[in-house]
Amino acid sequence: MNQKIACMDEEILNKQQCHWENVFLKNNSMFGERCSGPAMKAAELFKEEGRTKILELGAGQGRDTLFFANNGFEVYSLDYSRQGIECIDQRSRDMGLSGSITALQHNVRESLPFDDGSFDACFSHMLYCMPLKTSELVFISKEIMRVLKPGGLNIFTTRHTGDPQYRTGVHRGEDMWQIKGGFIVHFLSREKVEHISQGYDIVDVEEFEEGQLPKKLFKIALRKKAIKKLI
Repeated sequence: MNQKIACMDEEILNKQQCHWENVFLKNNSMFGERCSGPAMKAAELFKEEGRTKILELGAGQGRDTLFFANNGFEVYSLDYSRQGIECIDQRSRDMGLSGSITALQHNVRESLPFDDGSFDACFSHMLYCMPLKTSELVFISKEIMRVLKPGGLNIFTTRHTGDPQYRTGVHRGEDMWQIKGGFIVHFLSREKVEHISQGYDIVDVEEFEEGQLPKKLFKIALRKKAIKKLI
């Protein structure tokens, strides 16, 4: 019986891609035109450290992608929504930024399509609170580490267990809840953040609020350990 329920939950989780496709199809600017606050802070840190080649995961319709490119970064943006990627491609052409943006449809449950040490930094706004199991988040974290250069930064945000929508709606396994609007959200605890961040140096963990309710999130900055040189 438990195995049957687990299979049903897996099927529901996988249907979220279709849900996001329909949402983006109906609204070509779901999150607005302005970049996110975390993207602005990440860009400041990237500039301070001279990080120029950026990987963005869960790019959605590209509001942060376009912001990074418009501020001089080379951006590789991935999302599993075809509608989202088409939107990024169109907007980058309209804004004359297509030379700085490579947008690819990709499922982050699979290995990233890049060589080891390809990027200076990675940014993802609320990818980690998508309907991804903890084991999948660990895999994603390791894949990001693989494609980062030594000392590279991994900055991500996630809704956490202090969020007012935590434990509301329909439970979909672990700390995942299907809330209003049909979206499944994985609410992460501080302990789970530390678990999926193993192998990195934790630079900073910041709590902040965003949007209506308001949503309560962590912004986490991680650093891939640098290679120690033998004297």
